[in-house]
Amino acid sequence: MAENPTIKLDAINKKILATVHLHADISNQELAEQVGLSPSACFQRTKALREAGYYFNFHTEMDLDRICEHVLAYVEVTLESNSAVHRKAFEVAVNDIPEFMDCLRLNDGTDYISFTCCPNVQALNTLCDQLSGDPALGVKSIKTRMIMERTKWYLGYPLEKLRWLD
Repeated sequence: MAENPTIKLDAINKKILATVHLHADISNQELAEQVGLSPSACFQRTKALREAGYYFNFHTEMDLDRICEHVLAYVEVTLESNSAVHRKAFEVAVNDIPEFMDCLRLNDGTDYISFTCCPNVQALNTLCDQLSGDPALGVKSIKTRMIMERTKWYLGYPLEKLRWLD
């Protein structure tokens, strides 16, 4: 797979990224005004940044409590073996399960943690049983931490607090 081209992250490109990161629905006209460019120049920079892979997705946060019944949980998975074969098999399986909304590989004990959304507790249990019951995945244990209340929503990375790469 070819590597994405590198674009210099000058002050305007940083401002574009920081703005679209928190306001994915912003119009090109509004973005251009905020970063001090013409709409045409802003569109070209935004397109170049996206094509270079600096950002790759837009999504809308939903208030699930107002929309549907659901259960949110963190699912911690420990594998029998931390070999590349078991890790790859597990990662492929998780990528095919939409209820696993993200999956992070950890160090020191638990191998993976996933933020998970299921229609109910029974569905969550069934999902965990499917993972642990598949011998090809090499799952040693699964620990489920159901979320009782979401006191803060993910509102984007704190880009203003991070050191940009040159």
